[in-house]
Amino acid sequence: MLEVGPGPGGLTRALLAGPAETVTAVELDRRAIAALAELEAAHPGRLRIIEADALTVDVAALVPAPRAILANLPYNVATPLLVGWLRHAAALTGMALMFQQEVAERICAAPGTEAYGRLGVLAQWRCRCEMLLSLPPGAFSPAPKVWSAVVGLVPHGEDPGDALFRAMERLTAAAFGQRRKMLRGALRSLGDAEGLLAAAGIAGDRRAETLSIAEFDRLARALLARA
Repeated sequence: MLEVGPGPGGLTRALLAGPAETVTAVELDRRAIAALAELEAAHPGRLRIIEADALTVDVAALVPAPRAILANLPYNVATPLLVGWLRHAAALTGMALMFQQEVAERICAAPGTEAYGRLGVLAQWRCRCEMLLSLPPGAFSPAPKVWSAVVGLVPHGEDPGDALFRAMERLTAAAFGQRRKMLRGALRSLGDAEGLLAAAGIAGDRRAETLSIAEFDRLARALLARA
């Protein structure tokens, strides 16, 4: 089990009270590390503390399988952390991650809704995503200015591989970078947008927010095949 801060150890205590064989806590704040050290002493061999930036950590190399990530994410780096973990989701049994509620809604958004965008496509393409609970600012001390929410993510069985993941990143960045444009215009930066859309069987006058995850998958595979 991998636990990522911030926090003085509340999440770690909860994990240690559960069935996880081992818990590895990744923390950058030295004040939190000092609080976690007491827990480490009380659970020798079961809790390991890593002082590091979670953005630089190789989860598969750090934690033996089966592995899961539970994290109260720093909101300023929540999105790049999630995308990095999605890239290697095949190495995980699941994730339970706390985000600013607005971000959580984007992750779980359905096609055709205002919140549906690049992050939701990437997350739902790689995982089954579910909003588990919402928390008001008063649940935290000090209280943030926004509501928070926990999202559960369970990886799909198929691992698309790094090349297809990179193709999906390029595709969604182009498609939602100019989301008011029709796809034939929004995907122009990828080269021969009309040919790409035709290969995936998607009309060029549609817009990115109308595409299903399966349609994005077809487009990403067509993009990779062309490359």
